[in-house]
Amino acid sequence: MGEYISKYFKLRKHNAKVAWKKAKQRKMCYLFLAPYAILFCMFYVFPVVASIRYSFTYYNILESPRWIGLQNYISLILEDDIFLISVKNTLMIAIITGPLGYILSFLFAWLINELPRWIRSVAVIVFYAPSIAGNCYVIFSVFFRGDAYGYVNALLMDMGIIDTPILWLINPQWMLPICMLVILWMSLGTGFLSFVAGLQGVDRSQFEAGYMDGVKNRWQELWFITLPNMKPMLMFGAVMSITQAFGVCEVTMALCGYPSTDYAARTIVTHLFDYGFSRYEMGYASAIATILFLMMILCNKAIQALLRRVGT
Repeated sequence: MGEYISKYFKLRKHNAKVAWKKAKQRKMCYLFLAPYAILFCMFYVFPVVASIRYSFTYYNILESPRWIGLQNYISLILEDDIFLISVKNTLMIAIITGPLGYILSFLFAWLINELPRWIRSVAVIVFYAPSIAGNCYVIFSVFFRGDAYGYVNALLMDMGIIDTPILWLINPQWMLPICMLVILWMSLGTGFLSFVAGLQGVDRSQFEAGYMDGVKNRWQELWFITLPNMKPMLMFGAVMSITQAFGVCEVTMALCGYPSTDYAARTIVTHLFDYGFSRYEMGYASAIATILFLMMILCNKAIQALLRRVGT
């Protein structure tokens, strides 16, 4: 047993020497990479590490952080009923709008790719516009107003479906479905653009070779040729879809209020915003952020495992 351990450490030492030698040979590459790497570590890596550290402390900004161990996590899971509601709502949003928005983004990109060039350019702008238009989702508050002047209520009353206006954005029964509808409407974002670019980059000669090898229709062409060539774009779109689905906050707060009725539209990020920026309990907010971070990583790993099967 001791011999195997000794060989293992010798191999690790040898690999470290080889890696250091290669790094010295490519020092100019690392020099050019250094500005971005430093900024990335400062604004992404360090805040994540600091947040994980603060999640084990009681920290209210005014006082120095005080180590309390797992107390924040115990309180979140066993005592904070509103957090459990926010987890349920976030998972519902992620499970429904995440995959559906991802699939819709790809299908729209695939259909748009078949259009002539100038029509394709216009279509991409039209579909991408809602995701970059800022607070454009606020127009849905006009559509779903709780009085007879709201477009949806007025239409339903004119058709005789309802007699009195429905309080769409106050009634807990309707709040989350409406938010999901708005999120889907805004889901054609950066991932959609990556799909459009990926479809444009597929070598057309592969389609001809595929038909010679037995590809008989467009669905087989999609599965065996298009998707395998787009795995990097598919992964990027999946990451963006996960980030958007788990990071929902502004839509629910703008449409359903803060806090929403019976916390029916409460999400994990809204809960984090409450404790971090309203109550200034940064240790507790950091624990919420850490749990959200772990959930996103697990979902990302699951999607990576699924995407490895594409085209096999």
